[in-house]
Amino acid sequence: MLIINSIEQLKNHLNSIREQKKTIGFVPTMGALHKGHISLINRAKRDCDVIICSVFVNPTQFNDLSDLEKYPRTLTADCQLLEQAKCNIVFAPEVREMYSEEELELKKQKIEDRSWTAGKMVDFGTLEKVMEGAQRPGHFNGVAQVVSKLFRCVAPHKAYFGQKDFQQLAIIRSMVKQLAMPIEIIACDIVREPNGLAMSSRNERLTKEERALAAVISKTLFKIKARCLAEPFSVLLKNGEDFIRSQPFMSLEYIEIADAFSLQPIKDIHSSKSAVVCIAVKIGAVRLIDNVVLY
Repeated sequence: MLIINSIEQLKNHLNSIREQKKTIGFVPTMGALHKGHISLINRAKRDCDVIICSVFVNPTQFNDLSDLEKYPRTLTADCQLLEQAKCNIVFAPEVREMYSEEELELKKQKIEDRSWTAGKMVDFGTLEKVMEGAQRPGHFNGVAQVVSKLFRCVAPHKAYFGQKDFQQLAIIRSMVKQLAMPIEIIACDIVREPNGLAMSSRNERLTKEERALAAVISKTLFKIKARCLAEPFSVLLKNGEDFIRSQPFMSLEYIEIADAFSLQPIKDIHSSKSAVVCIAVKIGAVRLIDNVVLY
């Protein structure tokens, strides 16, 4: 497995791969890898000849500086996992390799009302106005910014993302479409821990007690799924809210049933051909998100 830190070296290496007409699969990550990430690598291996995984903690998508500072950085362990999974290339750049001083200064000044990628403005419309977008202004600007940079560096044929970040997946698909990038975006199922908790790098910050408590998040979502055809959405959401708020050390940011494509809230099963229930919860100081497709 090759570990590359510079964009120039990465592009030079990939040029030789393209000359061999090989298919490139890409898995972008922020590190602190777990079985969910490895499932993306395994899916990419089934489809592609060469697999690249990026490990980069992107500063422009964090609204809270303390959250950025606390985000786990485990590159050595990540590389060991990726080598065991037979990943071909790890791209692990420094911040200064990916961002200019001007770009970092713009984020520092909280320029949050627009997204720039590759020098073009991308309009995500209502996709970024709800749920994560409402709770974390500017977050998806940072996501689009770094993913577009990574896509330009790697120029993969296919890119793989987990459905745990359901809204992020919609944002990336919109960006790729608007910028006419010739990349197939492939969504992969959420991988869960034995108690149902969606696997996340942030889970490592939970105490043993908090990790056990966090199981109620997915239980709430799957209960809504089981009853979504039988009860009004308003009742299901109210019950879910009440249950989460009754839990110790747990703070609910939102729980929403939305159209699976537009991500706009819907009132009943007649409002959409496909729906998803999404949630964001804080347990102690750790913020967790999850979702379940209802139908």
